Amino acid sequence: MEFGYARVSTTHQDLERQLVALREYGIPDERIYTDRKTGATMDRPGWRRLQQILREGDRIVATNLDRYGRNLRECLNIVHELRCHGVGVTTLEDPIPIDTSGESPMAEIAVALLALFAHMERVFMRERAAHAREVASASGVRAGRPRKLTSDQLAGARAALAAGQKPDAVAAAFGVSRATLYRHLAETTKPSTGDTE
Repeated sequence: MEFGYARVSTTHQDLERQLVALREYGIPDERIYTDRKTGATMDRPGWRRLQQILREGDRIVATNLDRYGRNLRECLNIVHELRCHGVGVTTLEDPIPIDTSGESPMAEIAVALLALFAHMERVFMRERAAHAREVASASGVRAGRPRKLTSDQLAGARAALAAGQKPDAVAAAFGVSRATLYRHLAETTKPSTGDTE
């Protein structure tokens, strides 16, 4: 029997593209398991539930190999462990098609190559992000997304709260959520030089 597996790394990402691909492949919703967890952890409820029902001869279908794990060792370990239990792995959108349900040595090579490429891309991405932060820091620019509130707006919000205004009203006045307001107020930042903070 074939089962689908879809995963995104955060609750803000959308599973729909993966779900559509699995449905179009022919897997019904009741046999699709999902997680909103980083691949760096195997503590995933959907994955655990799927593992509990798998039997020899079953196959797991995902859009890409990195839906199973986020590093080379983990992907290889997962595929190896599944194969030891007679469970195959198929991916739908990888540049090198994966299908480990048979005994083809090419399937193992494809898994290793794709996992390696995914791992290398993550390493390069981390290096690029670290370099961008260093350049921004050296230039006196705050790295990351621009703040939703400037220093002047934060000062006004603090003053309004100190005057007894309700947090929800203050947040609404500045066009942000109460959680965003609290987060900005709690952060310790350098003095702003303008609206980029």
